[in-house]
Amino acid sequence: MKKIFFTIGLIAGMFWAGQTQELRCNISISAERIQGANRNIFRTMQADLYEFMNNRKWTDNVYTQEERIQCNIFIHLEEQISSDEFKGSIQVQLRRPVFNSTYETTLLNIKDNDFQCRYVEFQPMDFNETNNRDNLTNILAFYAYVILGFDYDSFSPEGGTPYFEKAQAIINNSQNAREKGWKAFESERNRYWLIENILNKSYSPMRSCLYTYHRLGLDLMSDKTEEGRTNIAESLRSVQQVFRRRPSLYILQIFFDAKSDELVNIFSKSYPDERNRVAAILNEVDPSNGAKYQKITEAQSF
Repeated sequence: MKKIFFTIGLIAGMFWAGQTQELRCNISISAERIQGANRNIFRTMQADLYEFMNNRKWTDNVYTQEERIQCNIFIHLEEQISSDEFKGSIQVQLRRPVFNSTYETTLLNIKDNDFQCRYVEFQPMDFNETNNRDNLTNILAFYAYVILGFDYDSFSPEGGTPYFEKAQAIINNSQNAREKGWKAFESERNRYWLIENILNKSYSPMRSCLYTYHRLGLDLMSDKTEEGRTNIAESLRSVQQVFRRRPSLYILQIFFDAKSDELVNIFSKSYPDERNRVAAILNEVDPSNGAKYQKITEAQSF
């Protein structure tokens, strides 16, 4: 009987060893502007945040080590409000591997200047999905779900909806928070509007773009370069559709912060007609990067 239990335990252990959490999140904390503080607290904070992001199960899905989502979080602490409270910014970057290549594409590169948190060294990280008792873990959980949402959207049409809805629940639970970043009236470019733009059906073509751009575009280019590039060009029409509906939309900025350089690299190697069509769309929907997009039309003929 003992042998039977031992065998079952060994098999279960091997099964669970093959599974892991969803995120492989690198955490970096910078606090150079805060003078006179005990530097050890920032090292402990970095270790605690790393454990919170990487050792927590965020979904019910099974991941292997190779499938973990690669992301980076950079926290720049600029002010110490009290002995255990800090203000600064948080930058979140998400990369996704492209099928049958060594290339990784940037899905998300967002900087949030409304970062404010309390941190007590050696105190357990407390996250509760039904309230905002701890702003630090709420912000981290919010961006964990945003990361998952963008990643899943790039693999299946609106596949990230369950995770964006979890991020929206954190928004709703944070409406009475004293810290900034959660409310509509505070800014047109904050956490509230990020999720509002993503889940608003009026702007759903942006999510269609995420799927077409990555799954039908980049993932196809190793075998069918021209077809993949054509699909990426077609996905930009969805962006154009949303832009013409509301040019100042926050999600548009987020898209181009991640994709402007990549778009130049992709279409600089295209045919003249396609280069000109894509450059015209990009100059319309993202005029702030017009100097970049000029490189597309100036590229050598294919």
